[in-house]
Amino acid sequence: MSWREIYRQKVTDVDTALQAIQSGDRIYVGGGAGVPKTLCSGLVRRAPELRNVEVAHILTFADAPYADPQYQESFRVNALFIGPNVRSAVQEGRADFTPVFLSEIPRLFRTILPLDVALISLTPPDAHGFCSFGVEVGTTKPAAEVARIVIAEINPRMPRTLGNAFIHVSRLTHIVEVDYPLPEAPQGGSSPEHMKVGEHIAGMIPDEATLQAGIGSIPDAVLRNLTNHRHLGVHTELFSDGVMDLVNAGVITCERKNFHQGKIISGFLFGSQALYDFVYNNPLLELHPTDYVNDPFNIAQNDRMVAINSALQVDLTGQVNADSIGPRLYSGVGGQLDFIRGASRSKGGLPIIALVSTARDETISRIVPVLYEGAGVVTTRNDVHYVVTEYGVASLYGRSVRQRARELINVAHPKFREELTAEARKLGYL
Repeated sequence: MSWREIYRQKVTDVDTALQAIQSGDRIYVGGGAGVPKTLCSGLVRRAPELRNVEVAHILTFADAPYADPQYQESFRVNALFIGPNVRSAVQEGRADFTPVFLSEIPRLFRTILPLDVALISLTPPDAHGFCSFGVEVGTTKPAAEVARIVIAEINPRMPRTLGNAFIHVSRLTHIVEVDYPLPEAPQGGSSPEHMKVGEHIAGMIPDEATLQAGIGSIPDAVLRNLTNHRHLGVHTELFSDGVMDLVNAGVITCERKNFHQGKIISGFLFGSQALYDFVYNNPLLELHPTDYVNDPFNIAQNDRMVAINSALQVDLTGQVNADSIGPRLYSGVGGQLDFIRGASRSKGGLPIIALVSTARDETISRIVPVLYEGAGVVTTRNDVHYVVTEYGVASLYGRSVRQRARELINVAHPKFREELTAEARKLGYL
């Protein structure tokens, strides 16, 4: 039987495909911009028939209708990274959060969190019957490899990406054909403070460096300050339009990388339609699962590896809180420590924690004497090398607590420096 015959036998409508889900199942929903929105809408239509279905996923850039309070008897989210669409459910106790490094999620699916069903989004098959996972390979491909049942949307608008990014139609249980545009990320949201942070970081980055360049105001600001650099590379869990712009400008070539020379290596991407057009069948780009992309050993093989990660708070000893506001769970660990540790072991590497120095219209300092009670430590003070704010660069690695406190006070907002100094003295740091 040809793959085309196999394909046609598996095509069905949404509601028929989702009959495969049973009460008590653990299902995975494709992440990032690869959310199978039609399947998610169909899933909640089955709510009256289902009970205690666990819905596991990472950050998803779409609505999460199954997290609505009206469905709490039917579905319970298990967030491996908390996004805005499930944050209230987690904070109200209607959903769960599992702390985990992004590099270890594929192993969870093979061991502690076995999956009954994977709901995914794919490209149409190629001439050999292989579909690409498109914009989200990182945790979705590993999920599809271990799930008993794989229900796939086939969307012609999903860009075909290369790398370890394919699944054969014979592996799919049910196929639902759809046609809708992918979600897009807003662009150009960097404030003057973000741009100053980006300027400081760009000044640290040498030519021929390899970048972890995620999405958000600070990564965008860094990339916009790199237009005069040469022969940069990219090895990152996630990227957006700023990388495309630097490729088109001849700044990112990947020619001087040690690991996958000549290739951008990533796990997933999220941006504009222009980005999705750019990555389509583009041999410059390879997407891989996160146990490969985020493996600190693989990251460290790139000389001059620059890891740029954000924080909610940094205390005067260098502890980094990036996943909670006090005890209130806010986001997750993601790949921060994967890349911080990978960059720290890279020859000439730069592990960087970057943040704007204040929050809430400059009423709160994000450089603090001690983290809020109950706050999570995502990156330990032993792992931190550089902390960058709009006021400069604090160099912490190999420094005493006294030296660290002084460095961090110097990059705090000036209105809080006197208070921070007084608190540091009370704590015995100065």
